[in-house]
Order: sequence, then structure tokens, then C-alpha cells
Amino acid sequence: MFAHHSGWVVLPDVPALKNVVDRFPAQGRIVLRHDSGNPWLVGRFRTDDLVPVALGPVRVALLGSCPIDATRLASIVHGLRSVADLDAVLHRLPGGVHLAASVRGEVRVQGGISGLRQVFHTRIGGVPIAGDRADLLAELAGTGIDERVLALRVAVGPTGPPLDRRTAWSGVRALPPDSYLRIDADRAREVRWWRPPEPDVALRRGARGTREALDGAVRTGDGRTGADLSGGMDSTALCFLAARDEPELLTLTRVESADEKSPNRFVDEYLRQFPDGAHIALDPRELPAAFDDPGRLTDHEEPIPLFRGMAAAGRCAELLGERGVRRHLAGFGGDAVFGGPPGYLHSLLRRSPVKAIRQLRGYRALHHWPLLPTVSALFAAHDVAHWWREQSDRLTEPAPATSVLGRNLPGGIAPDGAAPGWTALDRAGPGWNPLDWGIAPLRAAPWASADAVATARTALRTAAADAEPLAADRGQHQLLTALRTAAPGYRRLVRRYAAAGVRLELPYYDDRVVEAAIAVRPAERASPWRYKPLLAEAVRGAAPDAVLHRPVPAVRPDAGIGAHAHIGFRRNRGAVLALFTDSELAAHGLVDTGVLRRHLLAPHVEPRTLVALEHLLGCEAWLRGVTRGSTGRTDAPATAS
Repeated sequence: MFAHHSGWVVLPDVPALKNVVDRFPAQGRIVLRHDSGNPWLVGRFRTDDLVPVALGPVRVALLGSCPIDATRLASIVHGLRSVADLDAVLHRLPGGVHLAASVRGEVRVQGGISGLRQVFHTRIGGVPIAGDRADLLAELAGTGIDERVLALRVAVGPTGPPLDRRTAWSGVRALPPDSYLRIDADRAREVRWWRPPEPDVALRRGARGTREALDGAVRTGDGRTGADLSGGMDSTALCFLAARDEPELLTLTRVESADEKSPNRFVDEYLRQFPDGAHIALDPRELPAAFDDPGRLTDHEEPIPLFRGMAAAGRCAELLGERGVRRHLAGFGGDAVFGGPPGYLHSLLRRSPVKAIRQLRGYRALHHWPLLPTVSALFAAHDVAHWWREQSDRLTEPAPATSVLGRNLPGGIAPDGAAPGWTALDRAGPGWNPLDWGIAPLRAAPWASADAVATARTALRTAAADAEPLAADRGQHQLLTALRTAAPGYRRLVRRYAAAGVRLELPYYDDRVVEAAIAVRPAERASPWRYKPLLAEAVRGAAPDAVLHRPVPAVRPDAGIGAHAHIGFRRNRGAVLALFTDSELAAHGLVDTGVLRRHLLAPHVEPRTLVALEHLLGCEAWLRGVTRGSTGRTDAPATAS
């Protein structure tokens, strides 16, 4: 068995699973029971992450950061007759937490709608169980690796819903974020309880709702608070909101270049207004380089998509912990929630064609979209299944010159996502359309083996048969897809901070913030002429005009890959090549190391190659860890025998 930090499972009201309790070490073990006395919730986690209530045959527990106490929770859930009754009270719960309930022996368990707090489920001896970690459930059930999922990750990296329901562990499934798992003895089924609100709220009214939700998400907690301050709008807005109640907020800036004295004028503006706050400015020489220690396993649960910057993020967490920070805010998710994926133009054209054409002209001027492909994309009426079939058909075609939030995930882990936005339209050949259902094209890595590519192609075809839109509006679908595709990487980041004693909180992944933002009319939430108008209006009065009225940034052609990534790659290229002389992925027939070597030794390594390499390293390090064992792990399953 492996050492561990935390994790929990929810069990049905049956005596057959009492032995699961003994799989957790007695020291630090928490056990909550059904009204019958059978174990219900078992695990090891921070006690301040648990808010439990027991009212006769009703048991409800919130797990995570939630600003309500047991008395308040009891008043909310009083009178429950079945687990289905919880639908009516969930919208009253702030934050994004896991919820588990047992009502007269029937069980309900779920995570948050943004995807940051996931739930997984499997079976032990035919009896369903659920938990917050896929590797924990695999350990309890005695299952092994699902090599088909691993082949998919090697070939194309993160894919988003619906393929993200498949985990790298055989027989362990992820619950969709908009659903709960209902368990009654040996029966379990997924029930969709949440659907996105109709996007019909005017900007001003929506800004008030978003501000209220942000205030709740940024609320001052116990202990010293820190916050990322990159100078981007997302993190800067959070700093201004948090500093109102905590003027001595500790802010952290990661400078891109060692020669850069001050990151940008927005950082300077914040520091001028809050001179009493502590500030840390880290240049690259103070942090591990990108791709340092390329074989290191940092998370046992699944292959990690944010590989290249995890060591630097871990060092930041340690520095914060050394300075007494117990809670740290970061702006991840802001680009997806407020950046305005342009798929909404497709629906807007049918409701308000004049406004749609006007905004389309603005996007074309801003991003240099060519006329004919843009018009064709705007009038295309195919469904989401068609998009998945197209990805399967074009899997081995050259990748278009595009990088979009949620696909080229921010491996450098810059506080505002480091993604250039929804910008490219067929600039380098066919196959990409930012007005379509997907958030970026799926293309096979050049070093993926023929077997891995064939497996990935089959998976994409399966997705076409299973896919349903997350929302009727394409823009809402894109937004939710982007959030949920990036969420697993951020979950690993949260755990990396927790290992340093720091609670990392992501307010833009807060359920109430997401609900408030996506209810705003898409054509007002986003604009080609104004940068993140909803966020600007939401923080008006807390942040100065210089922050609220920043210009729309220029298109970045680097796939979100900064200079630090290229420098780190050049520094660690030898170590990466050495790692793949004894590749576990190659031993499983998933990688052609000769092709990989040619690409990594090229005179110029393109940004998209580094993105694909990051996904590959995450898979290699994970597979080595689970098949050979690994030293230096910072996280692992929460079980031991």
C-alpha cells in the first residue's frame, strides 16, 4: 500500500462493506455512520473540511471549504424526506463543496458543477461505492490500469466531457459535475440535477449577482491569506476584493524574465493602493525550471496535465507556507468564465442577426479571422456529435495554428491561465472553428504509436455516440467544457498546495460564481471591443478604473508557452531524452521513442510540441510510479492495509 495524505469514500447502508473501514489507518481516521450504524462516510481529511449534520434518519455532510456551520446546515436540510429533496436546497449553499447524504438508508453523493470537486465511483463485490479519488477506489476494489484510457491521454492529452468520465483505472468512473450518484443497497445510478440557467440576465443586474457570489468566494478565512498577483485582470480583481477586508494581504508575483523589474502597471497600481500588504516578487532563478526532474511523480491519482510547472508551483506553495499563509487565492478559471468563448454568436445570429454580425465583424478585426471560413462556421448547424466524429476523422491531420483555453492547458500555471483566448480560425489549414462546439481541435501527438492512435480514434467515435451538449447555447457549452477540461489539473494543484499546509482556493471555480456569470447574456458578458466586461462591472467600486478599462490584449501566437518554458526545456532536454531511453510507455507499445527523439532534437521546438510533451511526461511519470513504485511522491492514495 501507499503512503497518503487524504481521501474519503461513501458507502451504501449495507453491512457487507464494514471491512472498508479497516483499510484506513486508525490514526486520523474519520468514520460517520448511517442511522442503522453501518459505516457511511470513511476517510482521512482535515476536520475543518467537514460540516456534518445528523437529524434522526437523515445524515448530511459537506466536505471542503464552506462558510456555513452545522447549525446553519441543519436549518437548511431540516425536513428532508428523500435524497431528491436536496435539489431544492443546493442552490442555497455557497462555495463549491462535496456533498454526501444518507436519508433513511438511501445515499446521495456529488461534487461541484464546475468540475473542480470530482466524485468517482466503482463496485466492490458488486456493491457500489463512491469517493473523491479515483486511485483510492481502485485500491479498494483491487483494479488495475485501463490502458485504453492511457493510450487516449498519450495520443491527444486531456479531452474534456464526455471522455473525461473514463479514468485511468479500470472500472472506476467519474461522475459528471452536473449529476449526483444515488445509491440504494446494491443499486446505483447517475441523476442529472443541474442545468445551466437561461442566459438572459442583463449585464448590470448580472454584475451585481456575480459580485455577490465573488464576495462570498473571496471571504476572509482563518489565518493569514495570500493571493496571486500576476497583473492579469483575473488575479488583480481578486486581490482588490480580498484586500478590502485584509489590507495586509500577502501577494505573490512570478516575474516572467529575470531582467524584468516590475511585471506591469496593474501590479504597481495594486501595490500603490495597498502599501501595507506584504509582496513577494519571484524571478525565474528562484524557482525550479520548467520540466525539471521530468520523471518525478507528483500525484498518484491519474496522469497530471499540468506537469511542466508543478515543481515551481510547489515551491511557491512552500514559500507561502513558510510565511504563515494558510489560505491562498488564485485566478484560474477567469478566462473561461469571463473571456467569452465566441460560440454564442451562433445562437445570437438566430435571435438578433444585426447584433451578431456587428460583433462578428469586431472579432474578425481583432483576431484576423478569414471571411469565408468564418461565415461558413457561423451558419453551420451540426450537432456536438458531428464535432467528435470530425476529430476522429482528422486525428492525424496537421494541427491548426490555434491554442484555446481548456485544450492547451496552462502548464506554466500562471495565475490567470496563460491562454491567449478564442482566437484562431483555420489559419493553418482545415479543422478548427472557434464557433463550433469544441474548444480546440484534437490531434494525435506525432510520437504516439499506431496502436495508441487507433485506440484514441475509437474513443473519439464512442464520444460522438455518447455526447450531449452541456447547454443549448454553444457559448455556454464551450464555457463549461473549458472549465471542466482544465479542472482535473487544478485539483492536483490544490493538493500540491495542501501538502505545504496551504489551502488553495479558486473563486472563479466557485459554483455560485459560475452560475451567476453564465446567466448573463453572452453578447454582454463578452465583447470584441471591451476586455471581460462582466468581471469589470462586477468589481467596480473595489478596483480602480485602470484595472477595469484595460484594453483587449493582443493575440499571443505561442500557445500560452512563455519564455520560461522554452528555457526550461532547453535546460532539461537531456534529462527528458534520458527518461525515454527506458520508457514505460514505450514498453506498453504507446510511444515511438525514435519519433519523439527527432522532435525534441529539432533546432526549433514549437510551442505545441512542448504542450504535447507536457502531457506525455505526465503519463510517463504516472505509469512509472504505479508500475515500478516511486520515491519523492507528494501525494498518493488515502488507503493502507
